[in-house]
Amino acid sequence: MILLDTHVLIWTVSDAGRLSRPAAREIEKADRAGGCAIASITLWELALLFAKGRLRGSGTIDASIREMVERARVQVLEITPEIADLAMAFPQDYPKDPGDRLIGATARSHGLTLITHDERILSNPLIRTVW
Repeated sequence: MILLDTHVLIWTVSDAGRLSRPAAREIEKADRAGGCAIASITLWELALLFAKGRLRGSGTIDASIREMVERARVQVLEITPEIADLAMAFPQDYPKDPGDRLIGATARSHGLTLITHDERILSNPLIRTVW
């Protein structure tokens, strides 16, 4: 199983051409094996994007998020006390954005590789990443 960053989930569903070849390969491999997952904070980030009109959906925000998750066939990994603690324990050079911290902590807690295009996360040795 691998973890998808929010933008990777969006691109997987709506614009797969934006994925790097290694990222697309890892997603295909994961689909055949244990599947892909997202951190539960990704649902909130999607809601923000739909609410601001940066993503277009069909019907309500709830329906639009459900459709995206179903189309991507991803499992949602909930925030746990351990994940919350890990997110707070990252060093100062890790991105300060709470979403980035919770996504990274989810990957670390579950021992998953994170598929991301975020340079600040890719350059950090705490998280196994692919792009």
